[in-house]
Amino acid sequence: MSASWFRRGLAAAAGLTLGGTLLIAAPVAPVYATSSSENCSTDSPALVAASPPAFDALGVREAWELATGAGVVVAVVDSGVNVANVHLREGVLPGVNLVVGTDPATTDAEGHGTVAASIIAARGVEGSGLVGVAPESEILPVRVYYASSEEAQEQGVSLTADRIAAGIRWAAENGADVINVSLSTTENIPALEEAVEVATANGALVVASAGNRETSSVSEDVPRYPAAYPGVLGVSAVDVNGAWVAGASFAGGWVDVVTTGQQVPSAFHWAGDCVQAPGDALPSSSWATAYAAGTAALVAQAHPDETPAQWAHRLMVTASRPQPAGRDDQIGWGLVQPVAAIEFIDDGSAPGPPSPIHPAPEPAPAPTSGIDLSPIEDPMAPTRQIALWWLIGGVAFGALVVLIARLGTARRPGRR
Repeated sequence: MSASWFRRGLAAAAGLTLGGTLLIAAPVAPVYATSSSENCSTDSPALVAASPPAFDALGVREAWELATGAGVVVAVVDSGVNVANVHLREGVLPGVNLVVGTDPATTDAEGHGTVAASIIAARGVEGSGLVGVAPESEILPVRVYYASSEEAQEQGVSLTADRIAAGIRWAAENGADVINVSLSTTENIPALEEAVEVATANGALVVASAGNRETSSVSEDVPRYPAAYPGVLGVSAVDVNGAWVAGASFAGGWVDVVTTGQQVPSAFHWAGDCVQAPGDALPSSSWATAYAAGTAALVAQAHPDETPAQWAHRLMVTASRPQPAGRDDQIGWGLVQPVAAIEFIDDGSAPGPPSPIHPAPEPAPAPTSGIDLSPIEDPMAPTRQIALWWLIGGVAFGALVVLIARLGTARRPGRR
């Protein structure tokens, strides 16, 4: 498959994007095919031996000594998850199909949801370097669209903001601990915000894409939803070297963290592996979001009694960034670090995002010169004061004696 598969169709009025692709009319072409690798083929399926480069940047293997995602359910609100792929034959729950008249959620015509699920929880197989960030977590597939072609739109099976909302709500009400939404829209609708609130109330952390500039119908840096809602962890993408790339992901206040979105090994439909965003292709926030969701699953396993806000705080406050107390609209609070997030102890004193359970620390006092200029009590002051008064008295007495003497001399009669 060639890079020409990467579609640049007409823009959707609502600005809906699917990772690096538009959710709008396009000639055939699966939206996930962002790779020119020969491995991206269902005709000649192959496995990719290389392990994910993101694992080195994030320290994933070290994190497995602390958590693997066991017991955590990660919902993938997307196009479905193809359980025929060798990496996903285990650990995928039945899920739900919210698109009337289409196949079960354990199939995937588009392939986008299958890629995201494999980044999160792919089981390792011999001959492949692909394994999920949280390889013992379970995937809960939630289909919210079937395809993104003109025909799909005409048939009512393409993506809408309402379906994203319905998918998040269903996942939250059916056991999800983490909800991966590798999708974004500029359409701020009440149902979507309410779905996020339901997720939070049910103890689920929503991890959502910050959106991709190149393939979005809206090029301005306007808020992307659900990433921009309170309580959602908004994720942007950096390249394989950890650098933010202009023209790739959107920048804005809804960006909380970044992870790798380039050179991403993944499952490919029912047939083997593929490398998403290979070479110099722009990093995709869809795949970055899945890496962040997998990391959130590790944190959730390690700290099952904490709230979604606490899980998100761990990921933000421990992310690597240029300044400990500073964020920016490109990378948010920085590149997530799974080990640090798991081991973090929140006492409210860490620089960065405010703790969800501790009050903000008191402002530090203004710096001084280092010299104590406060008055020092003189223990000899009383003695010096008495001596001073004696001195003054003595001088005054002497002056008085001289004055009396002079007056006496002036009154004595002189000789004639």
